[in-house]
Amino acid sequence: DAMSELEQMTEKLTNDPEQLDLVNQKLQTIYNLQKKHQVSTIEELLEIQNDLDGKVVSVVTLEEEIKKVELKLQQQETELNEFASEIRDNRLKAVPVFSDQLIGILGILGMPNVRFNMELSPTENYLQNGKDELKFLFSANKGSDFGLLKKVASGGEMSRIMLATKAILAQYSKLPTIIFDEIDTGVSGEIANKMGDIMKEMSKTMQVFAITHLPQIAAKGNAHFKVYKQVVEDQTISELTLLTDEERVVEIAQMLSGSVVTDSALNHAKALLN
Repeated sequence: DAMSELEQMTEKLTNDPEQLDLVNQKLQTIYNLQKKHQVSTIEELLEIQNDLDGKVVSVVTLEEEIKKVELKLQQQETELNEFASEIRDNRLKAVPVFSDQLIGILGILGMPNVRFNMELSPTENYLQNGKDELKFLFSANKGSDFGLLKKVASGGEMSRIMLATKAILAQYSKLPTIIFDEIDTGVSGEIANKMGDIMKEMSKTMQVFAITHLPQIAAKGNAHFKVYKQVVEDQTISELTLLTDEERVVEIAQMLSGSVVTDSALNHAKALLN
């Protein structure tokens, strides 16, 4: 009976070399994977497969997140370009107004022939305020060519331009306080007096501090503080003193004539204060 059953089973077997080769290939693949991942069972290989499947899903999800961020970035870039274009349009409108106001103030400050040319150049890069590069070109005299302000303006011209610019911007920025630290450098005489008038006018709408060595400007203030240094116990300290009316006359006289105060300097100081 056993022999008969074995013969029947043998007759049912089919000799398929291709199938045998396929099985051998699969077995070899399993052996290679076990060697690669340093495991010895099929179960361990299946655990590694599940772990790798999870990582693949994470990578696919990450790619989707990247696409969402890139889309959001494109939208923000579009909005930025719209803002930059709006800023440029506003600048183009403001430049001639600002230039005319500058020329008007500088005419009062002894620069009747001054001219400005403000060039706006679009850039591909985003700057702090839009996408424009500004060149501030300046000519102080008739017949002279335009040049970059920072290269061609003298110290006195730069002081007057800075004061005029601050005076104009103060009308729009609504600052509560503004401090001028020797903005009158390089000027004297009547021009200094005119600069003092401009600061005085600004003080009607804001608090103005002017650090100066010019008596024409010091005399315009509502209050006069003297800043000086002295040595106390081998240490140099700075002092700040509010001057009385009498002390103020003497201080301005010293600004006019030096440490030796003359009668003419005192009279001149009183005239400036009055």
